Amino acid sequence: MGQDPPRKLVLVVDDDASVRMLVVKALQVKGYDVIEAEDGLKASELLGNLKRLPDLMICDVMMPTIDGFSLARMVKGRTELKGIPIIFLTAKTQPKDLLQGMSLGARHYIQKPFQLQDLLDKVAKTVR
Repeated sequence: MGQDPPRKLVLVVDDDASVRMLVVKALQVKGYDVIEAEDGLKASELLGNLKRLPDLMICDVMMPTIDGFSLARMVKGRTELKGIPIIFLTAKTQPKDLLQGMSLGARHYIQKPFQLQDLLDKVAKTVR
């Protein structure tokens, strides 16, 4: 009997506490380990201090201090972090925002308001 593989770790970054709580709880129910940050600055500090890198980052775009696009640029610019897939979860719905998110390496760009099941399906596909 081998050990179970470690649970996937997801970093949720959103300045809206209610959205963050909803996403965190839904992910935990699905069996993911979750860490959270209320903005890009806290997320970048967390990423610099974690013993285990997340298997996925779900990130809002419009946040104080460091926005989601800037955070994604920072993550993709660091060798040890650039393999972390990103899903943007945002109210920025202009085609140029979608293009910018995808150009930053986002696996998915989900517009708020969002369907929780859609997010969970995309998470499952991304961290397989």
